[in-house]
Amino acid sequence: MGKKWRWGVILDAGSSGTRLHIYRWKDPEKALKSASEEELRNLPKLVTHKEWTKKIRPGVSTFADSVEEVGPKHLKSLIDHALDVIPKDKVEDTPIFLMATAGMRLLPQLQQSALTSEICSYLRQNTRFSLPDCNLHIQVIKGETEGLYGWIASNYLLGGFDYPDRHQHGKGHHTYGFLDMGGASAQIAFAPNATEAERHADDLKLLRLRTLDGYPAEYRVFTTTWLGFGVNQAREAYVKNLLEQYAETEVELPDPCLPKGLRTTLHGDPLKRRERGTLALIGTGQFDECLQMTYPLLGKDKPCKDSPCLLNGQHVPAIDFDVNHFIGVSEYWHTTHGVFGAKDDKAYDFASYQQRVKEFCSRDWDQIKAKTSNRKEDGTKIAQEACFKASWLINVLHEGIGVPRIGLEAIPKANASKGALEHAKEKGFLEPFQPVDKIDGIEVSWTLGKMVLYAAGQIPPATRDDRYPVGFGSNVEGTPYDFQYAGSSWQSVGNQTSEADDDWDLDAEDILDRAKSNSINLFFAFVLVLLLLCYFFRKRDRRMRLYTRVNQFFRRPRKPGHSNPRKGSGIAGNGARRLTGLATKFFGGRRPSGGGAYERVMEEGDASHFELGEAELDDGHDYSDSSDGLSALSAKSSASSRRFGLSSGLATPQVVDHHYHHGLASPTVSALDRSGLVVRTESRERLTLSPHLAMSGVGRRSRAGSPTRLKSPLMSPLQET
Repeated sequence: MGKKWRWGVILDAGSSGTRLHIYRWKDPEKALKSASEEELRNLPKLVTHKEWTKKIRPGVSTFADSVEEVGPKHLKSLIDHALDVIPKDKVEDTPIFLMATAGMRLLPQLQQSALTSEICSYLRQNTRFSLPDCNLHIQVIKGETEGLYGWIASNYLLGGFDYPDRHQHGKGHHTYGFLDMGGASAQIAFAPNATEAERHADDLKLLRLRTLDGYPAEYRVFTTTWLGFGVNQAREAYVKNLLEQYAETEVELPDPCLPKGLRTTLHGDPLKRRERGTLALIGTGQFDECLQMTYPLLGKDKPCKDSPCLLNGQHVPAIDFDVNHFIGVSEYWHTTHGVFGAKDDKAYDFASYQQRVKEFCSRDWDQIKAKTSNRKEDGTKIAQEACFKASWLINVLHEGIGVPRIGLEAIPKANASKGALEHAKEKGFLEPFQPVDKIDGIEVSWTLGKMVLYAAGQIPPATRDDRYPVGFGSNVEGTPYDFQYAGSSWQSVGNQTSEADDDWDLDAEDILDRAKSNSINLFFAFVLVLLLLCYFFRKRDRRMRLYTRVNQFFRRPRKPGHSNPRKGSGIAGNGARRLTGLATKFFGGRRPSGGGAYERVMEEGDASHFELGEAELDDGHDYSDSSDGLSALSAKSSASSRRFGLSSGLATPQVVDHHYHHGLASPTVSALDRSGLVVRTESRERLTLSPHLAMSGVGRRSRAGSPTRLKSPLMSPLQET
C-alpha cells in the first residue's frame, strides 16, 4: 500500500509522558492529478487513527540524570509501535520529530542539550527514519511555538482555513482562538481583530501556509505562554502558600480544595491515619474558599510593562469576544468533562458547571471514593485533584483571560450570517469558549499543527522562485530574519502507483466500508463454493435427474424438418451448447445407448470406461465453458461425444492436428490420438467398412461438429460425399 502516501512521525515529549502521533497524507504530486477546483484551494488532507497513537510515562525530563537510558527504556516502545504502522518501504522517507514542551523547559540548558543530543544519536543509530537536521527535528520548543501549532491544528480541523465563508464571526474574522493547559504551562493563540492587529502588529507572528495549488496563505497570529501556569505547577505553588500560612502553628493544614475528610501528604499521597510529626493536608471541601485562595496565583497584581496584560504581567492584545471564539484542549477538556460533566456535553455553561463542582466538592471523601474507585482509570486520583483543578480553570478562564461567564453574564451577539451561524451551531462553537477533545474524530493536538505545516511545505510553489516559503517568523514582509522553515521541500515519490493505491481512500469510514464489502463478497463466494461441492458429491443418478430438468428448460424446441435439433444457430445456439457442456461438467454425462456402435468406434474399452475417463478429466482440470479457447473445445467435444460416440472425457486440447489442411483427417483432438493419423484413419476406415454406420452418417457428423475446425480461419469443412 503505499506509493502515493506521505507519512510523518512526531513525539510529543510533555512533562508527564511522551505521546507518539502518526499522520498520513497524499503526496502533492498525486493529489494534484485528481483534485477539484475547491480542493486546489485547500490545505493537504491529513489523517490519523486512534491506533496510530501511543503514550508512555513518565516524561523525557525524568531521564535528565541518566540520559543513556532515554532511548532503550523510553523511546524504543514508541518507535516499535510506529514501525508496526508505517509501511517498510516508506520508513526512509518518513520524517521523525521529537519536540519537548514544558517539562523539558524547566530543566537547566545543559541537561536539555544532553538529552536532545542523546535522543538524536539513538534515533539515527537504531532507526531508518528521515532525520537530516537534529536541531530542527529534536528540540525543546518554546511555549509560543507550541501555541501556534495548536492554533493551526484547531483551525485546520474546524475548517477556518479551507472554508472561511462558512466561519464568518463578524468584522471579516473567520478563525478560532486556541487555549491549552498542561501540567507545567498554559498557552494562548488567536488572531486579533483588525484594529488590534494594526495596533499590535509588532507582537504578532507571520504564519505562511501553502494550498494545494501552490499559492501562499498568510495569517497574523498572537501567541504566548505562561510557564508555571499548568495545573501541576499551580498546585505546587498553592501548597507552598499553605505552608507559609499555617506551618508555624499547625501540623495538619486545612485545604479547602480537597474533598471533606481526605488526608494527604504535601505531595498528594493519601494518608490513612494521622501520623505524629508529619505535615498533612486535611480536606475541608469549601469550594468558594478554594476559589479565593487560588486567585492570587494568577499574578494579576504583577506590573504590566506593555499594556494590556492578562496573567502574570504578560502582554496580550485585547481580546474581542464578539469575533474571537476560543476552543480549549488538554486540561480545559479533562477538568470540565471528568468527574463533573458527561462526555457528550457540547457546550460549556459556567453557571451549571460551577454548580456541579460545588455539589461534588462538598461531599465526604468516603462517599466520593466509593463511586470512583471502580473505574478502569485511576478514578480516585482524578477525584482527589478535581476540585483544585476546577478552581484553577475557572480563575484562569474568567478572571485571567476574561472569557464571559456563560449563564451569568450577557454574551456578545456575533455579527454573522445565518448560514455561518447554523454551521457553527452544528459544531458547537458559537460560544466564546468551548472545551474540546476531538473534532471529526481527530484529537486536537499541537502535533497536528506541526505536521500540517510540514505537509504544506511539500507542495511545489506556483512560481519557480519560491519567494514565499512555508513557516513562521516575525510579522514583516517577505521572509523575516528569524523565519522558522517547515523543514520540508517538495520531492516526487515517483510514478509507481499501483491500482490498489489509487483505490485506497484517506477516510477511516471508507476503509471500514471497504472491509465490510470485502467480507460480504467473501461470504457469498464461500456459499457458492459450498453449493458447488454439494452438487459434485451428490449421487450420479440424482445429478442426472437435475441435469435433465435444467437441459429441458433451456433446450431449444425441435422444429419440423431439422436434421440436428441440438445444433442451434447464432447466440441462442452457442448458449445452448455451452450450457450443455457446463451441465455435463457439473452433473455428469448421460449413459449412451447403442453400446455396440460405441464399442466399434473406440479402439479399446467399453461405455463404463468412457464415463470414468470423463469424470477424471472434469475433476482434474478447471476449464470454463464461457471461454472461446481450449475450455470451449473441451465442453463442445463432450457434447459431441454424448451424441455421436466420440470420446470427450479423455480429450487433450493441447494437441493440434496440422495434417488436416491436406484433408487427411479431422482435427478433433482425442487422448486416443497417441498414434497420430494412423488412429484416425483406422477409425474412419472401420466406419466406412460398416454399411450401417456409413448410411447413418456418423462419421460426417463427428467431423462437422468438431470445435477445432470451426475456430481456425485456415480450415474449411470437409466436403460431404
